[in-house]
Amino acid sequence: MCHVIVTCRSMLWTLLSIVVAFAELIAFMSADWLIGKAKPSSSEDVDDRTGGSQEPYRPTLGIYGRCTRISHMQLSRRDTLCGPYAESFNEIASGFWQATAIFLPMGILILCAVAFVSVFTMCVQSVMKKSIFNVCGLLQGIAGLFLILGLILYPAGWGCQKAISYCGPYASAYKLGDCSLGWAFYTAIGGTILTFICAVFSAQAEIATSSDKVQEEIEEGKNLICLL
Repeated sequence: MCHVIVTCRSMLWTLLSIVVAFAELIAFMSADWLIGKAKPSSSEDVDDRTGGSQEPYRPTLGIYGRCTRISHMQLSRRDTLCGPYAESFNEIASGFWQATAIFLPMGILILCAVAFVSVFTMCVQSVMKKSIFNVCGLLQGIAGLFLILGLILYPAGWGCQKAISYCGPYASAYKLGDCSLGWAFYTAIGGTILTFICAVFSAQAEIATSSDKVQEEIEEGKNLICLL
């Protein structure tokens, strides 16, 4: 018989697992990893509301994508265009970024699988006499290692020609030059830290769902068990 067991700790672990997976996925797909040096505004960059010139634009560069400003030939306005600069894996600007594009998706794939499974831990707490929480925690720890490898290798690619075109001639491995780090890089780091927190917290979720109070509720014949 299936017993639906919901505790504060198990629910918090499930929510964190889902949030971490989505955060890492969004960060990887974003082009806001590097914020390039400011491009001086031209005479065409005029704010229609104030009549003054707009602030200098700073293009952004991601692992495989970029955002830049394009000018229209017939209209005196400029639009921001975002999209992949690499149409294939081999066109990614740096070998280090190619490695990052392998390790990060591997970690994200594991996190998404764990996030999917975590939803069903309310009904199924063990498979083949092994706690799903412990197995998921182990997988989250492995995913965290993949994420760390990707994040360590990523700055090593700052010396590639693509990064130099955005960050200036002083950019090199682990040196930003005229660039600054974007929100996607910080999100990936924060998600990695939360991944290890989830891996540790999975043990608490397992303890909460197998506590004496839960066993007492099961013995009383209850199918829906909610404990604070």
